[in-house]
Amino acid sequence: MATNRKAAIGFIFITLLIDVTGFGVIIPVMPKLIEQLLGIDDISKVSQYGGWLTFAYAFMQFLFAPVLGNLSDKYGRRPVLLFSLFGFGIDYIFLAFAPSIIWLFVGRLIAGVTGASFTTASAYIADISTPENRAQNFGMIGAAFGLGFIIGPLIGGLLGELGPRVPFMVAAGLALTNWLYGYFVLPESLDQEHRRPFQWRRANPLGSLLQLRKYPAVGGLVGSFVLVYLGAHAVQTNWSYFNIEKFHWSPKMIGFSLGAVGLLVGLVQGGLVRVINPRIGNERSVYIGLGLYALGLLLFAFASQSWMMFVFLIPYCLGGIAGPALQSIISGHVPPSEQGELQGALTSLMSATSIVGPLIMTNLFAYFTRKNAPIYFPGSSFFLGFLFMLGSAIWAYVVLRAEKDPAGTA
Repeated sequence: MATNRKAAIGFIFITLLIDVTGFGVIIPVMPKLIEQLLGIDDISKVSQYGGWLTFAYAFMQFLFAPVLGNLSDKYGRRPVLLFSLFGFGIDYIFLAFAPSIIWLFVGRLIAGVTGASFTTASAYIADISTPENRAQNFGMIGAAFGLGFIIGPLIGGLLGELGPRVPFMVAAGLALTNWLYGYFVLPESLDQEHRRPFQWRRANPLGSLLQLRKYPAVGGLVGSFVLVYLGAHAVQTNWSYFNIEKFHWSPKMIGFSLGAVGLLVGLVQGGLVRVINPRIGNERSVYIGLGLYALGLLLFAFASQSWMMFVFLIPYCLGGIAGPALQSIISGHVPPSEQGELQGALTSLMSATSIVGPLIMTNLFAYFTRKNAPIYFPGSSFFLGFLFMLGSAIWAYVVLRAEKDPAGTA
């Protein structure tokens, strides 16, 4: 059994690694492709379109992630994951050959419908984990994310020199190769006795989130998750635009910087989490990690030299010890037959914040970098992210303390 579990972790790691690599390939060149399709040279305007593209993806994922999560509880993780990977391949083909900005939106809508790879992978990890190694196994998702972000943006930055569409073609090939890999290699993780019937009332975003009320600690930590996801969009949505505006980075330089992010994330979540978490526990990992996230974002906001962005990545990426610990706390409150529903609900929650987060961050960036801005502050979105992370740490502390001592907080 232990050997089978280790093999399954390896399968899901490789699947996610290829998936994230394909996603990372396109990041350095997305601003250039938007500029090309719009025929403009205005990074403030481009960042706003980038925010709306993220909105399109997130809105569809918000609607469909609970459906796919619940389907994985009925039919198993494997078929849903394969469906998701195939959808990403079609999305990248749309993006590679998009003749207008409208087709970029079509591709993002398709990806939003099928984009359940991390949702289903999280449920998969929960299926094969024990309480003792759950946080470490969730850390492998972060490690795949980190390594994929070393390989993907580096490839994307280099291929971007050949043209902004070339990385999208490579991403399509990676996604479809990943689909084939999963079809022939990936085993099923959810046995028949732990499956449950599909119910539409639990498969819509609102119904899925309402189900979290059954588990007070899970429902209480939703607020902390919301603030983390919102704060993270300061980096996820604005990294390229900020560094193009402030430091005049090229796609190649953006690729190198994201490669550094991937290296640090991989080291933290693939290695450090497995050492630190057993020693200090989930709760302290959450507090320390969120504090480091907040510190990194504050430093980004006031960076004055290009090299500082690389140095300040260290505290920010060390904050990655919080994610697996928080996810371990939450999944530990939910039975195996509802892990898909839980992960679908959390993905819907993430998607809901991704509907508003990119719009907030890109419009804030555009406002403080436009010609008639009251003050020039391209780091404004990072500063807002700092406030969100700080609030998340406080929220998590209140909820987890109340769970341990309900009488003392009454």
